[in-house]
Amino acid sequence: MTPRSSLISPAMSDYVLAHTEPPDEVMAALIAETAGMPEVSMQIAPDQAAFMALLVRSLNARRAIEIGTFTGLSALAVARALPEGGSLLCCDLNAEWTAIGRGYWEQAGVSDRIELRIGPAAQTLEALPAEPTYDFAFVDADKTGYAGYVDALYPRMQTNALILLDNTLRSGRVLGGSETSADDDAMIALNDQLISDGRWETVLLPIADGLTLLRKR
Repeated sequence: MTPRSSLISPAMSDYVLAHTEPPDEVMAALIAETAGMPEVSMQIAPDQAAFMALLVRSLNARRAIEIGTFTGLSALAVARALPEGGSLLCCDLNAEWTAIGRGYWEQAGVSDRIELRIGPAAQTLEALPAEPTYDFAFVDADKTGYAGYVDALYPRMQTNALILLDNTLRSGRVLGGSETSADDDAMIALNDQLISDGRWETVLLPIADGLTLLRKR
């Protein structure tokens, strides 16, 4: 949820961005508009958006779901990477923030691929059929809710599907040694739980603020 990585120096972050697929005009405009908001730290990093799009294309994912949309950058990246006939379900609480994304989704020509549901994500997930439907999921919402989202997504993901969890390194606070918040403590507990959870193949990458990949076994 950061405009650039919190784990490497600004100079290294600039180098990474210079050697990563750049955002096009529509995505760059969305990034720029969000940069003027007080909540800009909630936006994913551009290199993370590029990585997510690459994963969706490599998986040939057709049905994706997102928990936490903010102004829609991650949704734009995922929706563009979906094949013809693909779909993305976005779950968020804030209609004002997501309205910004809607305009850019339309500009990019992907609004017909995206369904946005405003309301508590836990309730949205509970209302979905508990059948293996989705190939790809991205979770970037309330950190104390991550464990519940992972459990709710499990029966709804196909075998070999990927779930991506954002902010799993919490700017390094997962190492301890400093005062931690409830969100930090929840992430520490989740990271420890996932590595011993036989349902998933787990990889935690130092991308942006930490990105965990879960492959459903």
